[in-house]
Amino acid sequence: MVDGRGERGHRRVTKDFERVDTVVLDRDLPEHGLKRGAPGAVVEVHAPDGLDVELVTASGRTQALVTLKTADVRAVADGDRIAGRPARAAG
Repeated sequence: MVDGRGERGHRRVTKDFERVDTVVLDRDLPEHGLKRGAPGAVVEVHAPDGLDVELVTASGRTQALVTLKTADVRAVADGDRIAGRPARAAG
């Protein structure tokens, strides 16, 4: 695991991801109505750096299932909080 400073000074925690790891989206995905910080879970790992990630609302409802690069997500950190903003539909 490597700690560093990512975009906007946020602490970035990277690791080798495994299935069912909890992750946080590290960039906006406007085509899915998702913002940086959305929580999710790794569904499948594709070598060398691909992941299928299920991104969810705060209540646990699936918002999108997408294939991403490992650089698009980060591991959940102890200081992470769920943002209480309403979800927007992709449009």
